Amino acid sequence: MRTIATLEELESLQGQEVAVSDWIEITQHQVNLFADATGDHQWIHVDVERAKRESPFGAPVAHGFLTLSLLPQFMHNALKFENTKVAVNYGLNRVRFTSPVPVGSRLRARIKLQKVERLDPLPNAPELVGGQAYWDVTIEREGSDRPVCVAESITRRYG
Repeated sequence: MRTIATLEELESLQGQEVAVSDWIEITQHQVNLFADATGDHQWIHVDVERAKRESPFGAPVAHGFLTLSLLPQFMHNALKFENTKVAVNYGLNRVRFTSPVPVGSRLRARIKLQKVERLDPLPNAPELVGGQAYWDVTIEREGSDRPVCVAESITRRYG
């Protein structure tokens, strides 16, 4: 866990790998819940027996978007921002799912800060200083040389 106290401290970390998250295990239960939430019940994700027989991966695999949806959890368990009043995910500039995630895999994220841009104060809270951070996130699967997902994530923080 890395703690960042100020916007100035965050700015000083531009261009560096800032943190590596803890490992998270991907379970079939998570995959099934994600399928229910999104309506994506493709057999390669939810039919365990068929996936073992017919899938090129020999097991069910997580949805790419499930992997991506773990970004906030990875960020939360790797980084702590002090003096933050408001924090939001602002979006993504690019995402690639570069390798499958078989159920039972353990994943973690390597988090590099590309850059930070200062933001104008919020109209209803002019006392808050804001910054927009661009993060290169590489999600790794334990035991694999290839990442499973790479993304540029943008967050905004005011404090």
